Order: sequence, then C-alpha cells, then structure tokens
Amino acid sequence: MIPVIGLVVGVVAGLILQPTVPVALQPYLPIAVVAALDALAGGLRAALEGMFDDRVFLTSFLFNILIAAFIVFLGDQLGVGSQLSTAVVVVLGIRIFSNAASIRRNIFKA
Repeated sequence: MIPVIGLVVGVVAGLILQPTVPVALQPYLPIAVVAALDALAGGLRAALEGMFDDRVFLTSFLFNILIAAFIVFLGDQLGVGSQLSTAVVVVLGIRIFSNAASIRRNIFKA
C-alpha cells in the first residue's frame, strides 16, 4: 500500500509543482521513464509470482535507469545517440511486454 500512496503523492506533486527538466537532461528523461517502467513491470510480475524482494526491486529500478542513461550518454559522445536511444527503448519495450504477458497469464490464468 505504501508504494501506491507514494505514487499518488508523486503524481500529485508533479502536477502541482510542474517541475522543469534542464535542457541538458531532456534527452535522458524518456529513456529513464522507460527503464523505470521496465523495473515496475518486473516488480509487479515478481509480486504476482510470490518472488518479490524489495532490495532486488530497488537495485533493479536504480540500475536500469542509470545503465540506460549511460548508454544514451555514451551514444551522444560517439555521435550515435539517437540510434542507441532507439536500441535501449526497443530492448526495454520487449522486456515490458514480456513482463506484461507474464502478468496477464498470472491474473487471468490464460
């Protein structure tokens, strides 16, 4: 219940405060969001399978974001930022849909 309350508080705070992202960090925000969604989907799948561990979830959440941002940063430094951004989104998208399929099978037993 605490994570749900934290999510609601975070969304409400974001809507009220309307924070701005510095221009230098804007290319990394979408990748960080997709990486966070991947960790959330993995955490939900693990919870439904009875294997959820908060330490694993927290490290997965943080490292997914950091690694995805680093890959995009590295791509920017090499001059191929958009290609590596696309690759990161594709890989994380595949993981999200795989977790979603597992969640669906767990919930609907189908």
